[in-house]
Amino acid sequence: MQTILIVEDDRKIAELLQSYIVKYGYHVIVTTDFEHVLQQFQQEQPDMVLLDVNLPSYDGYYWCRQIRAHSICPVIFISARAGEMDQIMALENGADDYITKPFDYGIVMAKIRSHLRRAYGEYASKHEEIILHKEGLSLYPERLELHYNNQSVLLTKKEADIIESLIERHPRVASREALLEKLWDDQTYVDENTLNVNITRVRKKFLDLGLLDAVETVRGIGYRLYISWNQDDGL
Repeated sequence: MQTILIVEDDRKIAELLQSYIVKYGYHVIVTTDFEHVLQQFQQEQPDMVLLDVNLPSYDGYYWCRQIRAHSICPVIFISARAGEMDQIMALENGADDYITKPFDYGIVMAKIRSHLRRAYGEYASKHEEIILHKEGLSLYPERLELHYNNQSVLLTKKEADIIESLIERHPRVASREALLEKLWDDQTYVDENTLNVNITRVRKKFLDLGLLDAVETVRGIGYRLYISWNQDDGL
C-alpha cells in the first residue's frame, strides 16, 4: 500500500482529502507538527507529498526544498494561492505539480494516480538500483543511504554526491574542482565554503557508522576516501 503525506494546516481540508484518498486504497498520514515536517517525512518515508504553501513557521516552498534534499518522491502543491508566480515558485523549488483551491477531488485523485504511476508504476523507468560498494561500505545514491556493518544513515543529496565521488575515485584523490562541479545544480550556488560544510557533514555521517578518519584531506588538491577500517567488519 502506497503512503501519501498531507501537509496542510487547514484541518478540515486535510481530513476531507484524507477521507477521499483512502477510498482508493492509499495509506494517508496528515501532518499535525508543522515544526518538524522533514523529520516526519524521513520517519514515514511516504511515496508522495501533498503540500500547502501557507504553513505555520515555514512555508511550503521551504519544506519542498528540504524534502528534495533527501528524496525524489512526487510532491504536489495544493494551495489557494493561484498566482502565476506562486506556481512558478513551487516548480522551481522542486514540486512536480500545482493544484489551486477550491479543487475538484476527482482531478486531485487523477493527478495523484498519474504521478504515482510515473514514479513507481507502469510508466516508471525500469532499471537496476545503483549500489556502490567499497570495503564493506555500501552507498545507495537513489535512496540517499549509506550502509556499513548492519547500520545505515540517511544522507542529503550533496552528501551522497560527495561520497559517490570518493568511492568512484578511490584510491585516487577527488579534486575540489571536480567536487564543486558535481555539487553544482541550477538552483544552488556552490562555493568553497559550501563544499567545506558538506565535507564536515560527510565526515559526521561516517562517524555515525563508527568509521573514523574516513575522509582524508589532501592539501592543495582535494579529498580521498581513507579505508581506516577492517573490510571484514562490514561483511
